[in-house]
Amino acid sequence: MTAVSPLSARRISLRPKAVARVVVVVLLLLFALAGPLVAPHAPDDPVGVPFAAPGGGMPLGGDQLGRDVLSRVLHGGALLIAGALLVTVITTTIAVLLGCFAVLRPALGRVVERSADVAILLPPLLGIMLIALAWPRGGRWAVIAAATVLGVPYAVRIVAAAASPLVAAGYVEAAQGRGESTAYIALREILPNLRATTLTLFGLRFVEAVYVISMAGFLQIGPQPPASDWSLMVRENASGILLNPWAVIAPSLAIALLAITVNLITLSLAPDTTAKAVTRS
Repeated sequence: MTAVSPLSARRISLRPKAVARVVVVVLLLLFALAGPLVAPHAPDDPVGVPFAAPGGGMPLGGDQLGRDVLSRVLHGGALLIAGALLVTVITTTIAVLLGCFAVLRPALGRVVERSADVAILLPPLLGIMLIALAWPRGGRWAVIAAATVLGVPYAVRIVAAAASPLVAAGYVEAAQGRGESTAYIALREILPNLRATTLTLFGLRFVEAVYVISMAGFLQIGPQPPASDWSLMVRENASGILLNPWAVIAPSLAIALLAITVNLITLSLAPDTTAKAVTRS
């Protein structure tokens, strides 16, 4: 009896719920990216009185300077999505590669584990502030760098924990017996069987990146006024939430909806991890 990789025997199908979530995410991303094309007003033009109530050509009312809230929300999503996506791709890629190689090389695994332990102790807010101070003109790039550095240690731990049991699998032992290189075993035997972990990690890292970038924007680290950034809008309009709640609620809902839908779609696309490995003669 020869064990084979569970990936070769797993049937992956796109479930109806997953299709629905894909459609929702695609529509949301298109809405955020194409928002500036359909915005009724320029994001920096005052078109009413400060904190004006909805109406008069402003469906969501005005902000603290009388600018159209809807127009600023439509302009504020593209850069956040791009930054969070860049952070997520870099973080997930580094974590997957380090995690797969670390379980095959104990010395590297110990270094990665100790480094992750030290990095995890750094509070996210402190990490953002340190990188922003070290790179005062970095702007959004400094925030992206901070989010990447802060996200890798957690991600590596998750990948390494998921990859560790696979080292003792029959197909990995067979590859080692054939004298395959570490890179071959990590990338061809272990990595393909971490699809569920990778997709789930991607969703979690995207949510974390949105959180870190939004927190930095709320603290005015990165985007600066008068940028139409969702998190910056929440901070700027907090003082007038009783006059026009939509000036705060609209960008807050946009951030939450973006994070939740992307996380749900990655969970839906992940294969069924309850499938049992099969054997053949």
